[in-house]
Amino acid sequence: MAAFDAHRPAAFGTAPRAGNVFSRLFAAFADWNDARVTRNALAKLTDRELEDIGLCRGDIDEVARRA
Repeated sequence: MAAFDAHRPAAFGTAPRAGNVFSRLFAAFADWNDARVTRNALAKLTDRELEDIGLCRGDIDEVARRA
């Protein structure tokens, strides 16, 4: 199984401008979607496959939050 890691650039600047607010909303949505995709992918694995990568079903939510 291959690992895929995608990084998105952080929001630019710290001033509360409309563009910055949009960037933060987009980043929050992207983070939520990444966690959702990770959770779904891990949930499709069998218990044996999860064990092979050192996880159990109870670890899926924690791993998805870190993704």
